[in-house]
Amino acid sequence: MKLTDELVGKSLPRMGKVVTDQDGWVLYRFDKDTANPPQSNCVGKCADVWPPALTDGNPQLQGVSDDKVGTVTRQDGTRQITIGGWPVYRYIGDKKPGQWKGQGVGGTWFVVDPNGKKNLTCLPTGTPKPVAPPAAGDSGSSGGGSDYSY
Repeated sequence: MKLTDELVGKSLPRMGKVVTDQDGWVLYRFDKDTANPPQSNCVGKCADVWPPALTDGNPQLQGVSDDKVGTVTRQDGTRQITIGGWPVYRYIGDKKPGQWKGQGVGGTWFVVDPNGKKNLTCLPTGTPKPVAPPAAGDSGSSGGGSDYSY
């Protein structure tokens, strides 16, 4: 289980203000979660595709205000970082740090800004579908064909 040790508020080209983890992976928020009180509703297969940003204490903050950062206890007892009350996640569809392929996925996932708000600066056309969760023992094949709806 990978912990998020650092939150970094920064600007990315075309997207503007984002929050990344210590390795530069962009963090997201989920419209089906709640911020008041904070609650994560992304569990099971959802959390395989959108791994929660977990912590065991106080992540280092850079460009993110201390009063915006908190934690919420997930159903499995782990502690997930919140920004502005919203639980935050990485996206397995991002293949390298700084990518934000999760923006607008399913119409419910958005890049989070340093205040916990949705960054709506750069939205995709249409509604992207999430990548498939990794199958146990998957050799990298993805069944294919069902990514497009006409």
